[in-house]
Amino acid sequence: MSEELNPHLRLLLGPGPSPVHPRILKAMSTHVVGHLDPDFLAVMDDCQGMLRALFNTENQVTFPVSGTGSAAMEASVCNIIEPGDKAIVCVNGVFGGRMSDVASRYGADVVTVEAPWGQPIDPQDVKAALDANPDAVMVGVVHAETSTGVLQPMEEIGAMCREHGALLLLDCVTSLGGVPVELDKWGVEVAYSGTQKCLACPPGVAPITFSERALGKVRERKSKVTSWYFDVSMVEKYWGNERVYHHTGPITMNYAIREALRIIFDEGLEARFARHALASKALQAGVEAFGMSMFAQEGARTPTLNTVALREGMDDGAVRKSLLNDFNIEIGGGLGAVAGKIWRIGMMGHGATQANVVYLLSALEVIFSKLGYITKAGDGVGAASQVYADAAS
Repeated sequence: MSEELNPHLRLLLGPGPSPVHPRILKAMSTHVVGHLDPDFLAVMDDCQGMLRALFNTENQVTFPVSGTGSAAMEASVCNIIEPGDKAIVCVNGVFGGRMSDVASRYGADVVTVEAPWGQPIDPQDVKAALDANPDAVMVGVVHAETSTGVLQPMEEIGAMCREHGALLLLDCVTSLGGVPVELDKWGVEVAYSGTQKCLACPPGVAPITFSERALGKVRERKSKVTSWYFDVSMVEKYWGNERVYHHTGPITMNYAIREALRIIFDEGLEARFARHALASKALQAGVEAFGMSMFAQEGARTPTLNTVALREGMDDGAVRKSLLNDFNIEIGGGLGAVAGKIWRIGMMGHGATQANVVYLLSALEVIFSKLGYITKAGDGVGAASQVYADAAS
């Protein structure tokens, strides 16, 4: 018989999952009721109301999909895309590429708008694509690209999409709860996120929202949504006023996201966004004190996922292995074209704290000293500490 499960206690500072807040772990130990029990219906109502406030939207059809952020991506695309529809997808990293792949799998004629990894999409390139493809039904954008650390400005793109009659789909997996998300202001019609990033919650459910205009596209489809499980025309009846059984919802994970959202609003959005920004600024000061640089373009960096370019001669694997084995710290390596060239360091949710920034930088100083990457310790921690001292003064 296998031994009792006892995984290492890691400090999760990679691209996700992020450290889970103790209040959420406590909520997940609450006893399970049925998925149509009045007590659980009240949990559902709470989740919907707080998600609307976090997304900054009036959309009634707003709920946590039973699945991870990738499930919500698929749920978004499969509902608004029919075979033969033209979809414009912005690609400047792995997850824009994944959205393009999902759209093509559902029969879309995909047109990509690309930018070099580490740089945001140029809104004028989106406009050019819309002008050249006036029949496009969807424009897909990743708000915070997890593979590169780029935060995409959205103000112009939404207006362009509305002018051309295309639905704007926004991936908010690494942004929701860590930076401002203004769906109605930006003209976003469909958006989704995940729990395991800035919500400081385990993976398992994924916030999603559909505007009335997007739902109109679903209701006017010539064919059924290919996915039965993700068909929002049925799922909305479970999450809406009818409360019609669709599937057995993950009760414990809905307890978790409810508590995660309560924590967010207890802290306050402005304070939460400022905490993420400060942690990122301090981390950046520390790594630059090591003579390293950030990968994402200055002015277009998300504070929630910090990408650090490795110096020539640095051993990516050796450093991350030592962080994990000697300090119980997890950070992420690069994906795709930047594998072995960058680190992805999450400052998300419960993990975006001064203590974590200082601990990570001090661990790196020990490792860098052993490997000969720096000649003296203290500069990284000192630079980060100064950022926090300046913010407190």
